[in-house]
Amino acid sequence: MPQLFLRGTLLGDVQGVLFDKDGTLANSEKRLINLAKLRVNESIRIYRKINDNEKDLLKLNRLLCLAYGIRSNGISAGGLSAIASRDSNLTSTATIFCVIGESWSRSLDLSNQIFNSVDRLISIGKVPEISNVLLPGAKKMLMNFQNAGISLSLISNDTKKGILTFIRLNKLEAIFQNYWSAEDYPPKPNPNAILKFCECLKMKPSECALIGDSDTDLLMAQRSKMKIVLGYTGGWTDPPVLYEYDHLIEHWDELRIR
Repeated sequence: MPQLFLRGTLLGDVQGVLFDKDGTLANSEKRLINLAKLRVNESIRIYRKINDNEKDLLKLNRLLCLAYGIRSNGISAGGLSAIASRDSNLTSTATIFCVIGESWSRSLDLSNQIFNSVDRLISIGKVPEISNVLLPGAKKMLMNFQNAGISLSLISNDTKKGILTFIRLNKLEAIFQNYWSAEDYPPKPNPNAILKFCECLKMKPSECALIGDSDTDLLMAQRSKMKIVLGYTGGWTDPPVLYEYDHLIEHWDELRIR
């Protein structure tokens, strides 16, 4: 079985590696910033139709920016936009409408209007969509792993369409054996997502490593008894602060396989 090394130190034998996508393999920061800001703008535009109180609109703007992790220098790697699924972002948006005084029913309706409007704007090209290009060194690392006979897979909170777009854009069809999306059940960060995914891959978690950029992913891996849990911090302008890892990676060239 291939052996995984980090900065020259043997971590162990692995049969497969499960990768997070956004912020781990994909340079997603600009896309997520644009998406989060667009959702804020659409929230203000749509809510203004039923409540033009500037105080409420300013409060909505502030709370959404905080929840989505929008910062003056970018977006929080540990925030809602960077980590959570579309559904979780939508539910959180509805919760914010409740905080400013709307009923849950109306809050959900508003949030669905907002998210559907944003999806439509992107689909018709009214808003430029920034692609998920690979982070530096990722393609070389993936090819080295593949050549060593390691099974490579993606586990992401993105949709199936988003994952396939990423794979096709970066010409990774021959590299990834399979993927687990936000539309698969259960989605991450439920530890059973890893257990069921590994069943599909005909591997055991105890034979695999997981690499991700959020503690929710890393804790999921720990609880599902993954053999090696690696935190990756090189995908963001403001690197995430991680705690639930076995080992920490800053650059893809730190990993070797033999």
